[in-house]
Amino acid sequence: MTSPLTTPAAPSSAARWTPRLWGTLLVLCAAMFLDALDVSMVGVALPSIGSDLDLSTSALQWIVSGYILGYGGLLLLGGRTADLLGRRQVFLIALGVFALASLLGGLVDSGPLLIASRFIKGLSAAFTAPAGLSIITTTFAEGPLRNRALSIYTTCAATGFSMGLVLSGLLTEASWRLTMLLPAPIALIALVAGLKLLPRSEREKDHNGYDIPGAVIGTASMLLLVFTVVQAPQVGWASARTLLSFLAVAVLLTVFVLVERRSAGPLIRLGVLRSGSQIRAQLGAMAFFGSYVGFQFLVTLYMQSLLGWSALHTALAFLPAGALVAVSSTKVGSIVDRFGTQRLIAAGFALMVVGYALFLRVNLDPVYAAVILPSMLLIGAACALVFPSLNIQATNGVEDHEQGMVSGLLNTSVQVGGAIFLAVVTAVVTAGAPEHATPQAVLDSYRPGLVVVTGIAVAGLLITLTGLRTRRTQQSVVVAKSTSLEAERVTVRD
Repeated sequence: MTSPLTTPAAPSSAARWTPRLWGTLLVLCAAMFLDALDVSMVGVALPSIGSDLDLSTSALQWIVSGYILGYGGLLLLGGRTADLLGRRQVFLIALGVFALASLLGGLVDSGPLLIASRFIKGLSAAFTAPAGLSIITTTFAEGPLRNRALSIYTTCAATGFSMGLVLSGLLTEASWRLTMLLPAPIALIALVAGLKLLPRSEREKDHNGYDIPGAVIGTASMLLLVFTVVQAPQVGWASARTLLSFLAVAVLLTVFVLVERRSAGPLIRLGVLRSGSQIRAQLGAMAFFGSYVGFQFLVTLYMQSLLGWSALHTALAFLPAGALVAVSSTKVGSIVDRFGTQRLIAAGFALMVVGYALFLRVNLDPVYAAVILPSMLLIGAACALVFPSLNIQATNGVEDHEQGMVSGLLNTSVQVGGAIFLAVVTAVVTAGAPEHATPQAVLDSYRPGLVVVTGIAVAGLLITLTGLRTRRTQQSVVVAKSTSLEAERVTVRD
């Protein structure tokens, strides 16, 4: 099936990118940058928000969790909606909602309204992220051009996440409201540019109807899963509420699979998950983001609570990793062309494991250049290799009319992985919290969490290595068949 884009010429076939094509990519990168920026920027501002609006700790937690709930819970629906209703239309409408919600979040004087604005922003991001990714994969042909575009696109996400920490530290010094308002003008500029630059797309005409039951059940299951994981550290993993919620999630997912198998136009075509490469990309995305979010959480606590560093000082400590990702953005695509996604993902996870393991050496009086900086550089290099490669691997070989679906699935894996593994790391640290909270005892309680983070990265590495082994096996079979055919030819000639 051909792409629904209606641009007269296929820009992906051109040897050089036109200014319009660069502009299209820039608009999509701006939206992804804002999504990542918004996730990381609010954390540093929470103490100021709580003091100004007189919010409890549990209410502050929902300022973060509200965004995650809307984002992670509706990504599957957002991805399929982009396929069915038109990628350009869905992207631009959702971006406009994101800008309005950002403006609302910076002006409200009520905790519930702020949480509601965060949920709406997460909801809109659940539509812009898969729509933006699918616009790239249907505009740039599979191969070197798409690899380059995706490497730049995913680098903007990593850069936004890193820059969010620094910008939040700077803006919060003036007012926490600036951290909420900053995305609004950027989103508005991107929206105006997108109206002129984004290629027009049509609704999918040959689909087999709308999978309303699948959309309702799938969205409900993802919302309940994210909600349960976010709440579990507070109410207890073994509590009746948590166990019953997980049971309900299992039932909903089972019903969802049954509905999708019988639906003529499913929300997710389950046949996509029969691909080993696709499954490894989804599991790798969960391990990659889950381990990094857990690491950042622990390191932020360590630097601010134990070392007494300011929010800005802490953000600057993470900056080398983000800078390394930004500098490498234009090079990763060509590296993927040469070595393939599986090798780069494996190399990236290996660097990540080493970086996390090295951080276990930290003490209460660390030398940044000798102890912390090596870990940051290794993790930055890992992010530069892994994240673009996962996006390329997940979207390669997928028909244009299913790019939104796969993009939504990948982003869901990222968000659910982050929520689940962060909750696990938090539970491990909480279980080991000392009765007498001396600085050394608190640091010792963080180490099991760092071990868990390292283990998650090891799991990601092992999953990736299975793909390399499968590839070698297939190559061996091809060589064996070629040798056998050649022997038969020689026998016939003789």
